[in-house]
Amino acid sequence: MSLASGPGPRWLLFSFGMGLVSGSKCPHNCLCQAQEVVCSRQQLTEYPSDIPLNTRRLFLNDNKITSLPAMHLGLLSDLVYLDCHNNRIREVMDYTFIGVFKLIYLDLSSNNLTSISPFSFSVLSNLVQLNIANNPHLLSLDKYTFANTSSLRYLDLRNTGLQTLDKTAFHHLTVLQTLYLSGNPWKCNCSFLDFTIFLIVSHLDHPDGQNATCMEPTELMGWPITQVGNPLRYMCITHLDRKDYVFLLLIGFCIFAAGTVAAWLTGVCAVLYQNAHRKSNEDETEDEARNRVEVSRRIFQSRANSVHVGYPQLT
Repeated sequence: MSLASGPGPRWLLFSFGMGLVSGSKCPHNCLCQAQEVVCSRQQLTEYPSDIPLNTRRLFLNDNKITSLPAMHLGLLSDLVYLDCHNNRIREVMDYTFIGVFKLIYLDLSSNNLTSISPFSFSVLSNLVQLNIANNPHLLSLDKYTFANTSSLRYLDLRNTGLQTLDKTAFHHLTVLQTLYLSGNPWKCNCSFLDFTIFLIVSHLDHPDGQNATCMEPTELMGWPITQVGNPLRYMCITHLDRKDYVFLLLIGFCIFAAGTVAAWLTGVCAVLYQNAHRKSNEDETEDEARNRVEVSRRIFQSRANSVHVGYPQLT
């Protein structure tokens, strides 16, 4: 067989070169083709370290991975699609996605997330779809979590244990279209008012809007949070309930007590000052009288002496 007619050394050299460009061979038990790596349902307990560097789509779903190492993940500078749903990832750090700035799709749903650092997604300015649903122990999100994800159009926050959200967390999501919020124990108190107003004026699509309901307070239990803005505004701004009146009464009593004590202290200080001033005046008067007596005595003595000197003594 001639070199030109079959897969000879040139083809082997080409394959070796492509292997160097890609970074490494395909991970064990994974399927790699056309810049796509599928490692789904392989019982992986950690992130596979030998992912080809030119990978654009990476599927790690349905495994037992507990963390995403930034050092290895950051090498995939062309990655645009990352599916990590149904794993055991516990937290996302500020530097986790530091090298995958081209990422468009990210699925972290059905994990064990308990925290997402404030700037975890800070480099993901091209991110369009983010799913962190079914992480019931997440509980809260920092107001800077989505600060730089200005391209985000789809956000899924279902079943995350969230009780409240800060309106400023959505300030930069100007192109957001779809938002899922159901399955969370929302506390529709006055601190939640700004976010409920945002839901009304933003005209977002809420496919699960009727199922995203308030758990507290009792008066609003079962109300969809997309419709609770006006009742909540009435309760927090224009309406005073019994607790508010009790609070105002306590504040009034404290102000009255403070004023009374201040007036009493002022009176005591005034009396003490007046007594001290009067005593000082009395002391000055006594000193002045004493001085006058002393001056008179000296004048009298000097006159007596002068009279005594003017007349000769009789012997």
